[in-house]
Amino acid sequence: MAEPQRGTENRTETHIRTLSSDEPPSCSSLTTKELQQNLREVKKRERPVRLLFEIPSTRIIHHVLSKYVVYEIVVMRSGSFDSHRVPVERRYSDFSRFHHKLLEEFEEELEDVVLPRKHLSGNFSPEIISERRLGLQDYLAKLYSVRCVRHSPHFAKFFTEQEQKRAHDLLRAGQFKPAVEQLQNVLEVEEKLLPWQNPTLIVPTLSALAVCYRDLEEPEKASAAAQRALPPVRRYGLKNYRAALLDLLVDLGYQLGRPVAQLQEELTVLRDAERGEVSPRSLKELVVQQFP
Repeated sequence: MAEPQRGTENRTETHIRTLSSDEPPSCSSLTTKELQQNLREVKKRERPVRLLFEIPSTRIIHHVLSKYVVYEIVVMRSGSFDSHRVPVERRYSDFSRFHHKLLEEFEEELEDVVLPRKHLSGNFSPEIISERRLGLQDYLAKLYSVRCVRHSPHFAKFFTEQEQKRAHDLLRAGQFKPAVEQLQNVLEVEEKLLPWQNPTLIVPTLSALAVCYRDLEEPEKASAAAQRALPPVRRYGLKNYRAALLDLLVDLGYQLGRPVAQLQEELTVLRDAERGEVSPRSLKELVVQQFP
C-alpha cells in the first residue's frame, strides 16, 4: 500500500511545481496589494505611446555677411524604453516655412496654434533666444496634439528631409560611410514617427542604406536593410522599389550563399505581370534620384 501512496505524492509535487513555474497564480491566491501591483503593470503596458519634443540647446552660426540661431530638437517616445536621443537642428526660418505649409492644408485646425513671433530687434540676446526656444518647444507639442497634423507627411519631412538630402548628396559623391551615419540618424527619427506615418516612410532610407552597404562591401548589412524595406513595399504596391529590392536581394543571396529561388520567382512573376510598367532601373539608380 505504501508504493501507490508515494506515487500519488510525487504526482502531486510535480503538479505543484508545474503550476508554480509555468502558470500565473489565480486571482484568488493573490493579496489585494499584489492585485493592485498587477493592475498597475497592465496599465503601464497598455499606455499609448506619445511623442515628446525637447529643444535643450541653441547655437549661433556666424557667416561673413549673416548670422542665425539654430535650435537642437530631440524627438523622443514617451516611456523609459526610448533611451536613444537623436537630435536635428533647425533654424527659425525652417519653422516658419513648415508652419505656412501646414496652414495651407490645415488652417482651421491650427487656429489656436501660433508660431512664436520673430522680434524686430534683439534676436540674438540670450533672453530672447531662451524665450523662443521654449516657445518653439511648446509649438511642436501643440502641433503633435492635432491629429491631422501628426499624420501629415509634412510633419515627418520637417524632422528628416534636410538630413535625407545631405545623406543622398554624400551617397552621390561616393562618400558611403558618412552617408550611412546620416541615414542611420534619419532612420532613428523615422522609427519614432512611424505609429503616425505611412510605413513606406522608411523605404527610401532603408534602400539608400542597402546601396551604401553594398558599395562598402558589407553584404550582410545590405541584405538586412533590403529585407526590412521589402514588406511595406509589397504591402503598398511600390512596384519599382519591389523589383529593384528583389533584384538586389537575389544578387546578394548568391554572394552570401543563401537560397534565392523564391525571391527569383517573385521577381520573374512581377516583371511578367507588370511588363512595361515596372522600371528596369537598379536600386542604386532609384536611390540617387531621391532628394535632389
